[in-house]
Amino acid sequence: MDKPDDGQIGVVAALVRSSFLVNAVYAESAREYGLTPQQGQLLCVLMAQPRGMSELGAMLKLAKSSLTGLVDRTERNGLVRREPDPQDARAVRVALTAQGSKVTGEFFTETCRRIEELPGSLSPAERDTLAGLLGRVVLDNEVPVVFLEADEGGRATREH
Repeated sequence: MDKPDDGQIGVVAALVRSSFLVNAVYAESAREYGLTPQQGQLLCVLMAQPRGMSELGAMLKLAKSSLTGLVDRTERNGLVRREPDPQDARAVRVALTAQGSKVTGEFFTETCRRIEELPGSLSPAERDTLAGLLGRVVLDNEVPVVFLEADEGGRATREH
């Protein structure tokens, strides 16, 4: 049963509904860059550094066959390349191409701008509180770094 919407919702509903909101913004931004949301996620994960297939599978929570298909499609679009893993001659790493770096930078900046607008009605102090609380939830649950921090201009700054 639905309760009347008095502006107050519980933590479960708030987290689920906010994830839908962020996912919708992310998907819309990806579409505008000719990407699927999954390709956008792959590109953002690769912003920090090339990654091995096993590492990508774990970070993106994808089965090996699904990840292979995603990398294949993104490679055909000229955005990523497979390269030998210097630590393991049997393995490959996935890296951004020059075109992939350009698209990823633009996609990342635009996506950050749009997501930054979502809590627009909050004061700076409320935004800091929200970031702190969500950050604790993410860290407590050991969520992999699938999206870098952004500076005020929406540029990637560091991996946490």
